[in-house]
Amino acid sequence: MTGAATLERGAGPIPAEGEKRRQILEGARQVFMASGFDGASMGEIARAAGVSKGTLYVYFDSKEALFEALTVEEKEGLAENLFRLDEADPDVRAVLTRLGASYLAMMARPEHVSIIRMVIGACEKFPRFGQAFYEAGPACGVERLKAYLDAQVAAGRLRPADTELAAKHFLQLCQAGMLTRLLFNAGAAPSEEEIRHRVTEAVRVFYAGYGPQAA
Repeated sequence: MTGAATLERGAGPIPAEGEKRRQILEGARQVFMASGFDGASMGEIARAAGVSKGTLYVYFDSKEALFEALTVEEKEGLAENLFRLDEADPDVRAVLTRLGASYLAMMARPEHVSIIRMVIGACEKFPRFGQAFYEAGPACGVERLKAYLDAQVAAGRLRPADTELAAKHFLQLCQAGMLTRLLFNAGAAPSEEEIRHRVTEAVRVFYAGYGPQAA
């Protein structure tokens, strides 16, 4: 047995390396959510994760590296789950409606809003945080939606257009100020009825601009 697993000998069953890393990230999530990036310490994170500081530093050599890994993995997981789009599905309205509803439900989660606030607060000092977060989440989602729209344009279900911009348009139409409201804590999370209304209108406006009969 080698590596980080040996550092926890004597503390009961030794988790696999991947499980230990996940344990550390979960502890880090708790501390960062409670204290923010600047207020968190590696000692607090180690205690929350139930590991020694030595083990923590085996996996992450700094608080910055841990924060970046946590936020990037959070966004990567969301993007992978949300933007699983079947390019062969011909019902574009239904696909966009499902995506829009899932997207808004995710965006409105309090923990997701908190993570965005943390990244915004930290990226002035550490610009790479913002870049990594953007590439793992928003940019990845747009790329996957673009691929779906490209397939629909090729099939004649949508008119030829800048599909990267079209993907951004659709996602912005769905949230249309909702995220700003939540980031500033200027209102409640959207109800299911509000989400349905937002998505219905987003699909309607999207089709007005990108539908096959659009001028």
